[in-house]
Amino acid sequence: MAEHLVIVESPAKARTIKKYLGRDYEVLASYGHVRDLVPKEGAVDPDNDFRMQYRLIERNEKHVAAISRALKKASSLLLATDPDREGEAIAWHLHEILRERGELEGKSTQRVVFHEITRNAIREAVTHPRELSLDLVNAQQARRALDYLVGFNLSPLLWKKVRRGLSAGRVQSPALRMICEREAEIAAFVAQEYWTIDAEGEHGTQAFPLKLVEFGGRKVEQFSFTDAAGAHAAAAELRSAAGDAAQLKVLGIDRKQRRRNPSPPFTTSTLQQEASRKLGFSAQRTMRVAQQLYEGVDIGEGSVGLITYMRTDSVTLAAEAVTEIRAVIEKLYGKDSVAEEVRHFKNKSKNAQEAHEAVRPTSAAVVPADIERYLDGDQYKLYALIWKRAVACQMAHAIFDTVAVDMLAGADGPQRHLMRANGSTLVKAGYIAVYQEGRDDAVDDEGDHVLPQMQVGDAVRLTGLHPEQHFTEPPPRYTEASLVKALEEHGIGRPSTYASIISTLRDREYVEIDNRRFTATDIGKIVGRFLTEHFHRYVEYGFTAGMEDELDAVARGEEPWLTPLTKFWKPFIRQVELIEKTVTREQVAQARELGRDPVSGKPITVRMGRFGPFVQIGTKDDAEKPRFAGLRPGQKMDSIQLADAFELFKLPRTLGTTATGETVLTAIGRFGPYVKYGAKYVSLKEDDPYTITLERALEVIQAKAIADANRIIQDFVAAKIQVLNGRYGPYITDGAKNARVPKDRDPKTLTLEECQALLAAAPAKNARGRFGRRLPAKAAAASAAAGSSAGAPAGVAAGAAAGTHAGARASAAATTARPAAARGAAGPAIKMPARKTRVATTAAVGARARRPKPAAARKKAPLKKTSSRRH
Repeated sequence: MAEHLVIVESPAKARTIKKYLGRDYEVLASYGHVRDLVPKEGAVDPDNDFRMQYRLIERNEKHVAAISRALKKASSLLLATDPDREGEAIAWHLHEILRERGELEGKSTQRVVFHEITRNAIREAVTHPRELSLDLVNAQQARRALDYLVGFNLSPLLWKKVRRGLSAGRVQSPALRMICEREAEIAAFVAQEYWTIDAEGEHGTQAFPLKLVEFGGRKVEQFSFTDAAGAHAAAAELRSAAGDAAQLKVLGIDRKQRRRNPSPPFTTSTLQQEASRKLGFSAQRTMRVAQQLYEGVDIGEGSVGLITYMRTDSVTLAAEAVTEIRAVIEKLYGKDSVAEEVRHFKNKSKNAQEAHEAVRPTSAAVVPADIERYLDGDQYKLYALIWKRAVACQMAHAIFDTVAVDMLAGADGPQRHLMRANGSTLVKAGYIAVYQEGRDDAVDDEGDHVLPQMQVGDAVRLTGLHPEQHFTEPPPRYTEASLVKALEEHGIGRPSTYASIISTLRDREYVEIDNRRFTATDIGKIVGRFLTEHFHRYVEYGFTAGMEDELDAVARGEEPWLTPLTKFWKPFIRQVELIEKTVTREQVAQARELGRDPVSGKPITVRMGRFGPFVQIGTKDDAEKPRFAGLRPGQKMDSIQLADAFELFKLPRTLGTTATGETVLTAIGRFGPYVKYGAKYVSLKEDDPYTITLERALEVIQAKAIADANRIIQDFVAAKIQVLNGRYGPYITDGAKNARVPKDRDPKTLTLEECQALLAAAPAKNARGRFGRRLPAKAAAASAAAGSSAGAPAGVAAGAAAGTHAGARASAAATTARPAAARGAAGPAIKMPARKTRVATTAAVGARARRPKPAAARKKAPLKKTSSRRH
């Protein structure tokens, strides 16, 4: 029997740690969060000190049950979840569930923290446990409450004013604003023409490029030459000044030695940026692979954690790690490649995500090439990137010899013409031998040329002059790397949230990725504009960053957890209620008039509707109903023109008739383009309804008829029962229930009586929610028993409303028919020996969830002062 029970978050991590601890330790996984907010309105109650209602996540019930069973046989519980706020909160929630069940009586319970999964780190952590940090728990709960309050109030507002299925989040909305503002800058940008004059020179037998830096005694700048005439006139004057011999005279030589230092080791943000630039990885892919490397990979001697914890904004390294890295550098690259002194890097963040090291290899001695055969492609690439960056940070600086040679065209004086040649030579590679940081939108370095030896007074032959036309370019759209960098610079979000922010923006179809760059969609622009105009304060970069600082202060124990919630809530909900009453759907739709219909004289506008952007002829006030046409793929609301709009009204198109005389037409419906013949429809998967021919339409109809014929094995028309070919094999259906065909039976030989018997024995179909998603089995059963035909499961609504990764987790816990006592509602705070501290108060899940009262009603029940509690 294992004396100690250790809880981690993932089974992969559990397997790795188990082998380090021996038979006295049982290691189990919680599989992430074990409970979350009740996925419905009222889960956070602002009128009752932001009391929070929790529920056990259904998919993890069996894992909690396994932990309970194992705990009965153990004398102590070690909570070894991740070393950040999320990990601390998971440990606390599990502790509360077990405490409420009375399963911790007589058990020692402690928190274990480690930042790498190696034998020494695990054993060191187990021998030095600590108490749960309620400051970290409170910071996480305050963040969760804020995200919930924003999501559950802003998202329904978007549903009413724009369309269903949209979401707004405390952190995702400023990120969307950032992308939309960049789109607006690009749209408003007016290109300016300018010219440069480049040249080639030759000294001895070596040619090299030259650049004009002074013309007529004035410094040459970007807009010194703005048209072809001026540029060509300047080039002619330079040729004339150089004379018939086309010679320049060396006026001055400036030689310098330049040092370049390595970048710090990776944080979460810089790892995501570099993986995007160098490997083409999305932020989500980077974090998924990094998680695998952290939890452990079998490299021939069992599972070993290869990198330290990957969610961090710290750039510091442990002294032992630095010592090992420097030894590895000396062994692989020589003593001269080791930095003279240990490099120390400073954190930019006041609160470095509680994980006190940068992302680094757990052992620098594990060289990527030595373990490549044990890793998959993604794992190897990312591990090599992390290893190289960590090793490079302790290597010697790179040394460059730079030279700038100024040359006169003609005589020196106030009206002189000066050209310059720049050269650079790498003298000592240093860290560059291992790693060089990538750049976003990098420009070629024009100084990286080796120049011939020259002396002042030497003659240089001018071999060519090239005036070149250029136009200024708009700021580039964000890549994943540059967006993550911008979010970090503005203090928006934290390392663990960058990937989920980007994922949410894509899932909600607020952005598209074209050539690895973000483009705001029409719906993204409308949502971004709506939030910026009516909730400007809450999508301000400074406000979001300030909120993150407050949450950091809560995590450090410097501020009660209710303080940021109280300051945020009242003005926010007042603004929500005001906008709900005063802003109309038409105002939000951002209608733009394109022109007039030449036939009817009615206005033609483009606007956003419930099912996407569309063009409308006429208005709702006209006697005749307006005509509508959806935009085609690739068309944008802000760029579509009147001529494009007329093309959209060519549908439906009548193509001709079938061989039996049925009319064939093509159009676009709610679910996409289709061909209609008689009363039947066929979806168009690849063809364009605007250009498809009758011959092609008939081919599509024939293909559908063949597929339908092959799908039907038997059809008992009178009984409304069919035997069909399905995706997973033949089955029987009556429309309400499906039944499998026994493996030993030929479906063609089934009788009606046999089909009826099989259907009677088959389980009922799972119910579906409002958005077509299957309800969890328990919820479906409860719904069927009650004869309910209600809409979406609460979890689906919660996930859509919250707009965060926590909101997505809430959807997994939707609508569970369990007694209140078994749902894991949190109770009193853990008693800490160091000081009296209360964690964020939670209510019994069985209590009736209440929507926040209107502003007028809340005046009668003001929020309690947070000073009544000790934090």
